[in-house]
Amino acid sequence: MATKPKKKNPRLASGRKRVRQDVKLNAANTSLRSKYRTAVKNVEKAVLAGDKTKAAEAFARAQSVVDTVADKGIFHKNKAARDKSRLAAKVKALATAATAAA
Repeated sequence: MATKPKKKNPRLASGRKRVRQDVKLNAANTSLRSKYRTAVKNVEKAVLAGDKTKAAEAFARAQSVVDTVADKGIFHKNKAARDKSRLAAKVKALATAATAAA
């Protein structure tokens, strides 16, 4: 049974404070990363379902989340732009396919 070695507590007060801050920062970053992935997944689900209005609404919400996460540096701005571009293309393709079929 392999377990992680126990981390030693820092001796200096500044080091102890840094550890406390890192715990909070890690939790915040994890939450934002999860929110980002969920927003992207919601758009992709709506596109797969073929629901044009739902996909457009989900994309509008996802854009905001993606921009926020990129601004905070959780993901690189180029990754955020790439993901937004791909999602926009999927939503646009869905909209044009729906109008072509009608």
